[in-house]
Amino acid sequence: MEYFNAFWVGGLICALVQILMEKTKMMPGRIMVLLVCLGAVLSFFGWYEPFVEYAGAGASVPLLGFGNILMKGVKEAVESDGIMGLFSGGFKAGAVGTSAALIFGYLASLIFKPKMKK
Repeated sequence: MEYFNAFWVGGLICALVQILMEKTKMMPGRIMVLLVCLGAVLSFFGWYEPFVEYAGAGASVPLLGFGNILMKGVKEAVESDGIMGLFSGGFKAGAVGTSAALIFGYLASLIFKPKMKK
């Protein structure tokens, strides 16, 4: 049942984003920022953890999950370092995921030889 819940929740998130892209004039970058901010807001109110417990990877893998990770990092850093944790917590929490995306993106560019559009 965990796989099923992850599949339909992740698919629903993707479908809603696709509808948002098709029906509004929002650019993809703004939609991605909206998703990260929405994940951070849901995490701030404590609503994201029950969502992740139900949906598993369907909730933690999309950009909503990245916002959740950033907010959790900020919360932990503020508790341990005070107000300075507000500035460093998100960077520490999101560093591994961001680094992995950059490294794998670079490796993919070496394998597939991307070219600029004309």
